[in-house]
This record gives sequence, C-alpha cells and structure tokens, in this order.
Amino acid sequence: MAFAPFVPLRVLSSYSMLEGAIDPKAIAKLAKERGFPAIAICDRNGLYGAVMFANACMGEGIQPIIGALLGVARPVREGVEGTQVDYLPLYAQDEAGYNNLCHLVSKAHLDRPLELEPHVALDDLEGHTAGLIALSGANEGALTRLLAEGQASHASALCDRLEELFPGRFYIELARHGDPVCKQAEAALIDMAYARELPLVATNPANFAEPHMYQAHDAMLCIANSTHIEAEDRPRSNRQAFVKSAPMMEELFADLPEATRNTLVIAQRCAFAPPYRDPILPSLAGDLEHEALKLAEDARLGLEARLEPYGEMSADERKVYDDRLDYEVEIINQMGFPGYFLIVADFIKWAKDNGIPVGPGRGSGAGSLVAWALTITDLDPIKLGLLFERFLNPERVSMPDFDIDFCETRRGEVIRYVQQKYGHDHVAQIITFGKLKARAVLRDCGRILQMSYGHVDRLCKMVPNHPTDPWTLPRTLNGAADFRREYENDNEVKRLVDLAMQLEGMPRNSSTHAAGVVIGDRPLAQLVPLYRDPRSDM
Repeated sequence: MAFAPFVPLRVLSSYSMLEGAIDPKAIAKLAKERGFPAIAICDRNGLYGAVMFANACMGEGIQPIIGALLGVARPVREGVEGTQVDYLPLYAQDEAGYNNLCHLVSKAHLDRPLELEPHVALDDLEGHTAGLIALSGANEGALTRLLAEGQASHASALCDRLEELFPGRFYIELARHGDPVCKQAEAALIDMAYARELPLVATNPANFAEPHMYQAHDAMLCIANSTHIEAEDRPRSNRQAFVKSAPMMEELFADLPEATRNTLVIAQRCAFAPPYRDPILPSLAGDLEHEALKLAEDARLGLEARLEPYGEMSADERKVYDDRLDYEVEIINQMGFPGYFLIVADFIKWAKDNGIPVGPGRGSGAGSLVAWALTITDLDPIKLGLLFERFLNPERVSMPDFDIDFCETRRGEVIRYVQQKYGHDHVAQIITFGKLKARAVLRDCGRILQMSYGHVDRLCKMVPNHPTDPWTLPRTLNGAADFRREYENDNEVKRLVDLAMQLEGMPRNSSTHAAGVVIGDRPLAQLVPLYRDPRSDM
C-alpha cells in the first residue's frame, strides 16, 4: 500500500474539551482512509486520549505520534505586568520523551494559580526536553506572534533559547489556514529558518475531521463560551481547521516542498506509543517475598481473631477454614497480589480504628476468606457458601478489585490518610469525563440556537432516559414516534437535532471520580500525566 507523503501533526481530539471535535479512535480510522502512514494527537495541555488513540492507531496499522500543545507563559511586554500564555507543540520520540511530556503537562496543571489557564514557564522546560521534538506553534506560538508584532529582537532571543532546549529537535512551523498572525509572520519565519538552518514543517491545526463539521464545531465553541450562534462578538471556528489530505497540503505548500516532507521525518523520529504498565504498587514489606510472608502471617492471625467468637469447633469444621485460607494465600501469592491485599487491609483497618463507617463488603471480593481474616470484609464466605474463584482465578489473571463503601461524609479522611502514608505525589484520585449525552446535548444546542426553553425541554423528555440503557439521538429518531414526528415536521427541530447528533458523545468537562484512587510506588507524574481539579481540595 502506497502511503501519502504527508503526516498531520496538529490534530486536537475531543479530549481538548469543547475545542476538538474528533474522537481519538476516529482519528486513527481517518488516517487509514486517507493513507497517512502516521498521525499525531496534540491536545491542549493534556494527554487524556493518548492511550486510546495509540491503541486505535496500532489496530489500524497506523503509527501513532503522541504530542501535547503545552502552555508556556511569557511577559506581555517590558514594563507591563501580567503574562501571556503561548503554546508549544511537543512530541515524544521515545520513553524518556513521553516521561518528560507527562512531567510538563502535570506541572502545567499542578503548579499554577487556579485562576490562570494551565501553563509552565519557559525555564521549567530546562532538564525536561530530552526525547522531545518541538514545533514553533504557528499562530499560537510565541515565535510567530512576536514576529507578527515586529518584535524581531525578542523573537531572535526566544529562538536561541528554544534551540538550546531542543538541539536538533526544533522545527519552524508554517500553517496556511487563513490566520492573520501566520500570514503576517510567515516571511520572517522562513527567513529565520534559512538563516539558522532550522527545518521548516507544514501543519494545518485541525479541530474537526471534515469540512462539513465546521458548523457543529462552531456550535461547540458557543457551548464552551456560554454564548449563542447569532452573537457578533464571540470566538468562531476556522473553516480551514479540518484534517486536510496530503494532496491538499502539497498544493498548499508547493513552493516549500521540504515543509511537507519534514512531517514524514518527524514521524520517523517519533516511533513511540505509551507503554502498557503492569500494576506498580508501593510495598508494605520491602519486596514480593516478604509481602507473601506478611500476608500469610496476618491472614493466619486474623482468622484466629475472626473464629474466636465462634467458640469450640470440631476438627473437621476448623480444617475447612484452614485449608481454604492456605489455598487462597497460595493463589494470591502465586498471582503476585499480596501487596494489594495488605494495602487495602491497612487503610480499612485505619478507617475502622478511627470510627469511620465501612461497608461489610460486596461484589466478588466478599468470597475471599483472606479478605475476611484481614477485616477487608465482614462476611464469612464459608458460612455463606461464597466462592473465592469468582474474585481471583489463576486462569484469568487480572488485578483484584474490592468494592469498598466508606461513609460519604468522611471518605476524604481515608484518602488523606493514604496520601500521608505513601506520599502526596504518590497518590491521586481518578479523573472522570462528563459527556454530551442525548438530553444534555439537546439542551446545550437549544440554548445556543436561542430556542425556547419549554420547547427544548419537551423534546428532551421524549428521549427515553433509562440509566442502564441510555438512548442515543439516532436511536430515539428510530424508536420514539413523537420525537420522529417533531423532527420531520419542524425545520427548527431538525436543525437542532442534526447539530446535536454531530456533537453527541463528546467529552464536555472533566471532574474527580467519586471514589477511585491510584497509589503508586513513585511520584505519579513519572508514570502518567496529572490534572488538578479546581473544585477539589485533595
């Protein structure tokens, strides 16, 4: 199969929330359809979709390129207070680059005042650029903006610094998508590249896949900025911000063919995908061997304490418990999970010792006698006839998962205990994403179209709202006669529904999962990118 001689490097996925309108999996499919040998995801200050994107690309036989559009602050100008945030596209060449990208994205969110958008200072890149390729950032980059403003000396100094930070890995980015800043700075950017022998690279920053998605993306920007379609002074989408084909880009840069060819060079330099990681847990006993010994000892002592209230037991009755305990301990140690049981038992014991209500146990974990002995659960699986194999099975190796219920009002105390025990930078809560579901996206689109609240509310109530079986808008059109009738007989409703269907399912916002917590054996920013929820005090 002949590959297209161009690689899109500046695609914002739907995880640039309410800015990008392409699902990460759809980016991979699009690349295959267009014949691109590789394609990059480059979300704003985020790597949320990176693993999903990489897996989808590899499934389609496409090389994934993992990037992020990193906010970098600089003074507005000399003598004036305040900073401006520009954006620097960064791409991981290897694992060291990916780790540095995780570090910088995490720092952009964690180490800044919450009232400011995520960013780092330029000096924060020092020591964290190995394995990273940088582009100048087109109309959102400081270099382009400074040249467009006629600040040649400042642009030259900035270029010096970027060349120092990314030796042999810094590209001058050119985008011809109608932006006035790019137009004004292009000649100066080309002159700078040739004078310094820096490579040029052609991009077309893309927020949506196809030209017909322009109106839907424009509506998305209205939702993001709480404005409406007819407003005069509002952010607007760029009609050119779609994923352009290789022939289109070659024609657009016919005078600079090296700029399109260099996209292939960057792809060749970035043959890396985020690694799949086995569980990496802190140890309460030093190593796996000592964890196994501690688990066996704690489980045996715990069983004695649990059985004491039962009084005298016959030898046969006791043998059932002893044999089951030995069997479970052997399986747990064989599968490499003694540390998990010890960690969970530790914070549950702390919660109970501090008077925090803890549920008795539910789900398959209630079938474990070891869990009962360690006071993780309060259900005797022998008496209740519960099976351990439903929880852990050596023929189906997967991380154990206890369903634990803590008192809602004091759950934060347990999380703080875990943070103090293992280190604040070793513990984080899990991010979750709210999506534009059927009713929600109808309401959002109805608002930006300035339709009456009552009319939109009536349409929303026609969409079946079953928590365990949510209906999409296409399913509603085919399965709800009243909704279909409104759609076919009212042009305003048709416009609303057609618009909403293009945005349905995309992430709308991020928040903190109610209970999910990650604990690592090292600072988590060394493993995954971190985000700071402005509404959370954790």
